[in-house]
Amino acid sequence: MSMSWADSVSAAENPAGAPSKSAYVPPHLRNRPSTDPPAQASYAGAAASLGNDHSGYGVPNMVGSRWSGQRNEYQSGYAGGGGRGGGWNGRSGGWDRGRDREVNPFTNDDSEPVTEQESSAINFDAYEDIPVETSGDNVPPPVNTFAEIDLGEAVNENIRRCKYVKPTPVQRHAIPISLAGRDLMACAQTGSGKTAAFCFPIISGIMRGQFPRPPRPRMAFPLALILSPTRELSCQIHDEAKKFSYQTGVRVVVAYGGAPINQQLRELERGVHILVATPGRLVDLLERARVSLQMIRYLALDEADRMLDMGFEPQIRKIVQQMDMPPPGVRQTMLFSATFPKEIQRLASDFLSSYIFLAVGRVGSSTDLIVQRVEYVQETDKRSHLMDLLHAQKENGVHGKQALTLVFVETKKGADALEHWLCMNGFPATAIHGDRTQQEREHALRSFKTGYTPILVATDVAARGLDIPHVAHVVNFDLPNDIDDYVHRIGRTGRAGKTGLATAFFNENNSSLARSLSDLMQEANQEVPAWLSRFAARSTYGGKNRRGGARFGARDFRRDSSYNRGASGGSTDYYGGGANMNSGYASGGYNASYGTAGVTSAWD
Repeated sequence: MSMSWADSVSAAENPAGAPSKSAYVPPHLRNRPSTDPPAQASYAGAAASLGNDHSGYGVPNMVGSRWSGQRNEYQSGYAGGGGRGGGWNGRSGGWDRGRDREVNPFTNDDSEPVTEQESSAINFDAYEDIPVETSGDNVPPPVNTFAEIDLGEAVNENIRRCKYVKPTPVQRHAIPISLAGRDLMACAQTGSGKTAAFCFPIISGIMRGQFPRPPRPRMAFPLALILSPTRELSCQIHDEAKKFSYQTGVRVVVAYGGAPINQQLRELERGVHILVATPGRLVDLLERARVSLQMIRYLALDEADRMLDMGFEPQIRKIVQQMDMPPPGVRQTMLFSATFPKEIQRLASDFLSSYIFLAVGRVGSSTDLIVQRVEYVQETDKRSHLMDLLHAQKENGVHGKQALTLVFVETKKGADALEHWLCMNGFPATAIHGDRTQQEREHALRSFKTGYTPILVATDVAARGLDIPHVAHVVNFDLPNDIDDYVHRIGRTGRAGKTGLATAFFNENNSSLARSLSDLMQEANQEVPAWLSRFAARSTYGGKNRRGGARFGARDFRRDSSYNRGASGGSTDYYGGGANMNSGYASGGYNASYGTAGVTSAWD
């Protein structure tokens, strides 16, 4: 006989012969016709299907009943903390819980529809003959297709939904390495698919693994932690990870500063398997005893070089080394970035165990996907020169629509001033920087992505990791002091193997960057102006030039002859002008002043 959900709950709580009692029926299920319960669904799965996959939150644990499947030490599955029953035990079909009610992330796109020619699909032809360098012991061989990688049918279906035809070079090498359980330090060009390279193995590993129940209620026990330096990048990784984990039962939660913590706490209480977070908010959650890292099996750092620079290193050491996270060797650690200076590699090696170093050459090295132009412009002429560029770009726009333009400036005050000036001169613009509220930052990005304001003025808060489709032009209104930052900035265009344009305004104030900028353009087969070559000839490398050279963003520092001399040895000349990476840190790594306002206000 068919039975409603409420009746099934009542029957489970009142075995035959026991006096019956009325059961509470949720309002949205009242007056509905009776239906059969789903086959092979756990009791927690029935509750989870009612609302956004609560992972058993607030549901009694029916141990030994017909709803909980085969009885063993994993009978309740693992709810990631917060819930009291939980359950995605693969043996009882619990991975299917809530699938019918799960929001489809592939339809939640706030950007405008694009034509077939503008499709966000990757141009894989641009990735042929890209140099790849690996170092380490027993490196697993790369793969050529996703079919060769055993990620599970649910993940493979999401790969097809993402329209990924074949793996990019970093994915070909990184995914087999990660699936083999090896620690990894990967350096690959911006827009080359690094997020998928660490998300796919993590999701697949969680689906296949058997994990004990969390020991405490109302505390989240994630299995994987993904750290990123900015709020926007964390949200982007969260959105991508939800696509990759769609209908797998793996629950992804994001936590970042600048947003109300109560909503994030509610999401954590519903259960979490993968936690995407910024360091500052994560430290807050750890100190509140609302998150525990003792069950972490996977740790990923995106933009890892920036995570260990810019004052983040004390927080990272606190999270990784001084809390309850398992040590290297017990957990698997993956570090990804487009640039990996040698000094940062030394710091990062403390978090890794017998790791493999992977370096993938820049796509633009041989295919000229990003056309780089450097123009000599005095400070007083920058605004008028920018207006000339925007007028020309507007006239050349498709169907009269201006392409998206990202303008980088050095200061927050400069971003506000330039945004106001552009709007006053008839150019719809918005700005994003560290002093804007999180709501303002999210609104600015949304307005830019949809083309409502096709010009975004930004500081380096937008230089890292953000994947904004259809950015046709990146303008370095103010050049950075660091050539690595220049690489990340221009990487906002020409993503996923597509073409783009990067223009830089250069003058006497940027002379320290001349030589490294000239070398970078030569490596990418770009035309170097004669005046820039003259600047480069009479200048030395800037104090912060840290590139690996020879078409790679970095090389494994373990191959350096000075590897065993330590960070204080002769290799510190790599920074040239004397940017001492350890000057601000205590000898033990973690400094008690990690939470000062000046450390993370612009990033976290």
